[in-house]
Formats: sequence, C-alpha cells, structure tokens
Amino acid sequence: MNSNTSEPGAHTEGQYEHVHSVFESIAPKYDIMNDILSFRRHKAWRKFTMKKMAIKPGDTAVDICCGTCDWTLSIAEASRSGSIVGLDFSSNMLKVGEQKIRAKQLQDQITLVQGDAMELPFEDNRFDYATIGFGLRNVPDLVKVLEEMKRVVKPGGMVVCLELSKPTWQPFKGIYYFYFQQILPKLGKLFAKRYEQYKWLPDSLALFPGREELASIFRSIGLQHVEAYPLTGGIAALHIGIKENRHV
Repeated sequence: MNSNTSEPGAHTEGQYEHVHSVFESIAPKYDIMNDILSFRRHKAWRKFTMKKMAIKPGDTAVDICCGTCDWTLSIAEASRSGSIVGLDFSSNMLKVGEQKIRAKQLQDQITLVQGDAMELPFEDNRFDYATIGFGLRNVPDLVKVLEEMKRVVKPGGMVVCLELSKPTWQPFKGIYYFYFQQILPKLGKLFAKRYEQYKWLPDSLALFPGREELASIFRSIGLQHVEAYPLTGGIAALHIGIKENRHV
C-alpha cells in the first residue's frame, strides 16, 4: 500500500525528515524523556507485553524502530539463545543501544541494523516475533510497516505493537491531553533542551488511530486472533496479531 496522507497515521516526506532529525537529536536524552512521557509506566507496559508474548528459549525476533534497544534487550534475555535483530533509522539511537548491548555482553546474540521500517531488509517467514515499541506513530505509512512485519514473521508468528494511545474516559482524558499538548513540550525543553522536537509528539498522536481502529487495521492486513489491551487508562495500548499458519 503506497504512503499517502489519507492513510491512517501517514506523514509527508517533509514530516518524515523532521521525525528523523528529532530522533537523531534527542537520542542521548531519549530514555529520560520516556520516563517523563509515560509517567514512568513504560517499563511496566513492556513487562505486561513480554508476559503476553510468552517468548521461549531460542525464539527469534526483529524489533522495529528499536531506538535505544531497551525492548530489544528484554527480548534477547527472554530468548536466551535466539537471534535478535534491532532495526532503526536513527544511527544516533542505535549508538546508544549498542552501548547497552555491550554492557550486558549480548553483542553475539543481538544484531543492530540501520534501515527503513517500511522496507525491511529481511526474507519472508524469518522471525518468530516482530515487535515495534513506541515507533508506529512516527512512520510515514503504518499499514505498510505492519504488512512488512507480518511478511517477515513465520506462519504462526506474532506481530506486536506497544504504543501510546488515546484515553477515552473523562476526566482523565482531558488531563492527559492537557499534559501531552501543553506540559510535555516544556518538559522536553527543560530536560532535553528540545522544545520543537517534543512538540512533535502530541502532533504524532493526533494523527494516530485509536485502539479499536488500530485493531481493525491489524485484521485488515490478514492478522488473526487480534488482541488489543488498554494500558493505564488508555494512554497506551498493546496490540497483538498472529500470522496465519497454513500448515494447521
């Protein structure tokens, strides 16, 4: 499916370049800002996600938009011996991730690749899991990315998305949007010296589909047994879909 502004979450080429520059510039402060952005809940969300994934020793995975590799590392530790690939378009983010991987001495298990989430440089049916954490709202064409993730997992493999979402109940909804639109960019300026870069985040969420809409997109590309879990009042959501196993 071609990228265009009518697709859910689609961005123009100029916006794509802006997003790339955002993540190149905030890489050193990205982990601190993740705590601020998620009310320090992102680690608990990832722990919940890992439980739902139920990774077995030896399982393989590709972590798309892996950023500074926190989730990539969690997957590798759960797999123990399986080959894990982290892919991101930002070389600066990957440099931070590489330092973490070396600190945990997992460089023999984890391979980092600088690449495009919409054109994954991997063969069909390669991985047991394809994951994307807090990255789907930043890609030019989220449908294309999900289709690529489905392509590279094995039949019976799992496509997993952990992402910020849109709270649906008041008064929490109003408080959250005020925080996201008014407070967060100022915190970005204070902690990361990047006001304009963090102004991108509420803009990206405004374009992003809600939890049920994203679940429908999962189903529309042929993923089965789709599950969508709201997290912390709906400010984030976990989506899981299974690639059809034709041998069953």
